[in-house]
Amino acid sequence: MAIRTGTQKRREDILSLLKTGTWTITRLAEELETSASTIRRDLRDLAEAGEVIRTIGGATAAGFVEPPLGQRMETNAEAKDAIVTRALSHLTDASVRTIFLDAGSTTVRLAERIRDRGDLTVVTRGLEIALALAHPMGPKVVMVGGEVSTLSHGTTGALSDHALGRIHVDVAFLGADAVDPHTGLGEPTLDEARTKELISERARSVVVLADSSKSGREVAAWAPMPPGWIHIDEHASHEYG
Repeated sequence: MAIRTGTQKRREDILSLLKTGTWTITRLAEELETSASTIRRDLRDLAEAGEVIRTIGGATAAGFVEPPLGQRMETNAEAKDAIVTRALSHLTDASVRTIFLDAGSTTVRLAERIRDRGDLTVVTRGLEIALALAHPMGPKVVMVGGEVSTLSHGTTGALSDHALGRIHVDVAFLGADAVDPHTGLGEPTLDEARTKELISERARSVVVLADSSKSGREVAAWAPMPPGWIHIDEHASHEYG
């Protein structure tokens, strides 16, 4: 009976942690001070009961979804404005002519600040960004096709990969669900991670715009970043690699 009670409590703790987002098996084991094999067994049983959704190397709570873009636009607004102000310093060099703007709430704010930069060409996979920049005095806008995410309003998939593999940009401004100085950028799906990885390979420099709440998060998939990539949060700029 005592073992059963301990198992039940541990699984309740697992569900509580997963309500905050995706966690890896390793991190759950460390947090709950148990073995990875025990966590795997718990996740298997919880998944069979429909209480969790398994991801690569971990799980998330059933019913947990990333907030939609409109909601995220209003979250941490002051931090995002500080990030965008720092990001603009990467657009002062006259050699920067073509940039990539990722889909996301912070990159939308950056787009709003460069609406009159007719000297730029902006490649984007974000619908809101393309619309914000599409005016007579604005940059030349190139919209990357693909399957549209209902949450980020960004394109991914085979068509997107095909286009991104054939372009080159001076600076790629990327968003992220998670940031790790060693692992790179974390995303909720493999398609999203692949998109980040592809464009980072086609950019002279990579600048990640993500507030400090994105550090240390656990997500389903990761995209490695090239040496010298920069992460801008609301406090400072950090160069890695």
